Amino acid sequence: MITVNDVSVQFSGTTLFSNVSFAINENDKIALMGKNGAGKSTLLKIIAGATKPTSGNITAPKEDIIAYLPQHLLATDNTTVFEETSKAFAEITKIKVEIDAINKELTVRTDYESDAYMNLIERVSELSEKYYAVEEVNYEAEVEKVLKGLGFERNDFNRPTLEFSGGWRMRIELAKILLQKPDLILLDEPTNHIDIESVQWLEDFLINSAKAVIVISHDRAFVDNITNRTIEVTMGRIYDYKANYSHYLELRKDRRVHQQKAYDEQQKMIADNMDFIERFKGTYSKTNQVQSRVRMLEKLQLVEVDEVDTSALRLKFPPSPRSGQYPIVVNDLSKSYGEHVVFKNADLVIERGQKVAFVGKNGEGKSTMIKAIMNEIDFEGKLEVGHNVKIGYFAQNQASLLNEELTVFETIDHIAVGDIRTQIKNLLGAFMFSGDDTTKKVKVLSGGEKTRLAMVKLLLEPVNVLILDEPTNHLDMRTKDIIKSALKDFDGTLILVSHDRDFLDGLAEKVFEFGHRRVKEHFENITNFMALKKMESLREIEK
Repeated sequence: MITVNDVSVQFSGTTLFSNVSFAINENDKIALMGKNGAGKSTLLKIIAGATKPTSGNITAPKEDIIAYLPQHLLATDNTTVFEETSKAFAEITKIKVEIDAINKELTVRTDYESDAYMNLIERVSELSEKYYAVEEVNYEAEVEKVLKGLGFERNDFNRPTLEFSGGWRMRIELAKILLQKPDLILLDEPTNHIDIESVQWLEDFLINSAKAVIVISHDRAFVDNITNRTIEVTMGRIYDYKANYSHYLELRKDRRVHQQKAYDEQQKMIADNMDFIERFKGTYSKTNQVQSRVRMLEKLQLVEVDEVDTSALRLKFPPSPRSGQYPIVVNDLSKSYGEHVVFKNADLVIERGQKVAFVGKNGEGKSTMIKAIMNEIDFEGKLEVGHNVKIGYFAQNQASLLNEELTVFETIDHIAVGDIRTQIKNLLGAFMFSGDDTTKKVKVLSGGEKTRLAMVKLLLEPVNVLILDEPTNHLDMRTKDIIKSALKDFDGTLILVSHDRDFLDGLAEKVFEFGHRRVKEHFENITNFMALKKMESLREIEK
């Protein structure tokens, strides 16, 4: 058992959380929840030993391995994907090398009675006990299985890690963690950089092969599938629920109702007593009662109500200008980069008002197809953008297109029209811009903050075709709910590239699957499509 003991954290005099304590049992699968800035990532780093708390400590058995997926990328070096991943077995490899070296030395030494010789015998015995206690494993096969599960192809194994993007290098770090078979795995947003099939594989691994897990994730389906316990960090405290995320939401709602009732009752009691004190503070016969009530109010512990859920905020799109019946028509489209064929002879038709999802492994052509639609690349074949189509495009570099000299508020104020203008501050608050944040200039925002602001800006522009490429990576669940609700009501055409199944569920009515150099149309919603892909994915892994 690993325990968190009275952990407190303060930054510049502000308390992030205070006297937090809980135990992590052997097979706990814990979702760490809370709004952005509540301290989730900080708590994860403290448990990992990557940072120190202001007070309190973490205790764990000496032999326990705690593995942490950090937000930073692996060091730039010249190892291949396979070599870097194999470092997961560095400790066991080191033991084997030392055993071989001692055995070699023992064959040439003749001082059998010396202390030095006996020390070598003891050392090799100790190491051998450790080495042979580890179950016999084909390490190369294990590395291959995990890498393929996380989306790498066999021809990637000998490529240098330097050739891969940040997202793929995060997968290498994740592979190393999973191969260590740790007693506790700490994951901070592990699904941000992996596709749907890899997310499914990771789920299966964490459910069936991992011991204890603590995960921070905005992927609701992923969290619900793997966790059996939810710890919420809020207002400097924690609440521990023996429930998965969806059940926790119901329990938290009940908790807030009880908190609000207790708060209202206490406020009435305070008001009544203050009224009594004010009326009788100069009355001699009531002096003792007045003083008694003053002392009682001074000692009173105030009931606090957790942060108000702003998910009730509804974002409405401006009405879409009417487009032609078929905003996007693709015939016999092919795209290659040199000898690498991305897709060939692709056909797709998207009708006015349809909401479709582009899904498939990374690198199979989803973003390439969007670039073709946006006329950003050359291609072979025919692609028509329909009559009066006005496209709103959220790309991965969308944040870089913002005017850096404007403030957050000005960025939205310049484009907001109609009723939404009266709700700009509420809207920005829902996207985690509140108080002084709204007066900051765009140039001082972090990458994640710019991405969120770009999303707000896009959602307010009058368009009739929205193309969103991985729009939810920097958004918490509450904000995603607001966007999802708005997209459901959007009367235009929607193309979504996303690996967030919960976000796509109930939103995408048709799926275009990209893979094996082709584009396949599925006339079913994302839930039915994923049920089908789950079976195919498992068969592929077993092969």
